[in-house]
Amino acid sequence: MRKTKIAVLFSVMMIITMLISACGPATTPTETKTEADTQVTKETTAPEEEETEAPTAIEEPAKQVTISFWHAYNADVEAKFLDEVLIPQFEADHPSIKVQSLLVPYDQFRRKLLIALSGGSAPDVARVDIIWTPELADQGALAKLDEVMSDFSELEDAVLPGPLSTNYYKGHYYGLPLDTNTRVLAYNKDMFAAAGIENPPATIDEFLADCEKIKALGEGKYCFADGGTYAWAVNPWIWSMGGDVTDPEVTKATGYFNGEKTANAYKLLKDMLDNGYLHPGITGGGLDTWGSFAQDQVAMILEGPWFPSLFGSQFPDKQYGLALMPAGDGGSISVVGGEDIVMFEQSENKEAAAEFIRYMLSEKVQLQWAEKGQMPVIKSAADSDVIKNHPYFGIFLQQLETAKARSPHPAWSQMEEVMTNAGAAILTGTTDVQAALDEAATKMDELMASYQ
Repeated sequence: MRKTKIAVLFSVMMIITMLISACGPATTPTETKTEADTQVTKETTAPEEEETEAPTAIEEPAKQVTISFWHAYNADVEAKFLDEVLIPQFEADHPSIKVQSLLVPYDQFRRKLLIALSGGSAPDVARVDIIWTPELADQGALAKLDEVMSDFSELEDAVLPGPLSTNYYKGHYYGLPLDTNTRVLAYNKDMFAAAGIENPPATIDEFLADCEKIKALGEGKYCFADGGTYAWAVNPWIWSMGGDVTDPEVTKATGYFNGEKTANAYKLLKDMLDNGYLHPGITGGGLDTWGSFAQDQVAMILEGPWFPSLFGSQFPDKQYGLALMPAGDGGSISVVGGEDIVMFEQSENKEAAAEFIRYMLSEKVQLQWAEKGQMPVIKSAADSDVIKNHPYFGIFLQQLETAKARSPHPAWSQMEEVMTNAGAAILTGTTDVQAALDEAATKMDELMASYQ
């Protein structure tokens, strides 16, 4: 009986306690919340916490990356301008990206690049000769920019179509043009005056007549000089004489490189060398072409749009003029040069590399390069008053109207080596002109066939 009374009393007390709690005042913001209240608060405020945390994540500094950029800019002016002006300018606008530039001499560039590719240490971005782009694309070394860059179509529309074409290979664009150029005739006004020559030669016949006058100035005076027998040097003569290196489809050299008109171009160069018109340094004598031109030892050379700026900085008092390539049976035809900017497939920083490419192709940077002698490839820059009123770009733009590009083929570097060796054999008298060209054409046919 006692136990029953105690149990009933305990139950009554519990009921009274619950009633008191139910009738108590509501919890204020400063009071401790129950577990249930806390759970409800978490569920209702979770989205607000995510929204407030998002700006914090955006404001956090982006991970800094470093990209490498290989090039063969002239060390004294162009590379210095790149390192001291353009790259700091880019890094200031892109604080999360650092650019390491590496100057590689042109004659070492291709070999160093191939070694780096085989070792998995290729640069992120490079400025390469337009003739290398198809070769590197064929090797699978380059990223397809039309897939990597979401705004590629805009860049494609912005650049000049001719230079752009050097980046197209088997349905994709593996680069973008960075600069373009051609070669025109630079003539020494002092030597012309001394020889009684009033105007630069418009034709190859006039050129040869002027060479005879230059020769009469005395021993050690040469009419013309160039740096070797590679395509950059000899193709203007081949094309202007009406010859060619390959068929238009770039599938064979036989019938073209060993054709009559190409042979006539090599005979012309050989006769010029034998007659004392052409400086013997063309066969590999290590001639300082610009120095000889400045010191009145050479009357004419073929040069690109970088010449006035760079030559002028070294020889500011030297007077010279610029003219079109002397015309032959094929017309006045020079060689199209220039460089493409490419991204390598091995790059682990493709987004940053793409941003650097966009920067280098901006109108602002293109016009900055124009001040250093680099002809722009952006249509808006080429059409600007800066370029139209430029002191010497006009003659180069006129020459570009008829200039031709070297054969765009993956085997071109090997083909050019064959050409260079054939030209050297001809000029040194080691091999007959026709025999050298026949052998070279056969070798080039084999090289092109290996890619078909």
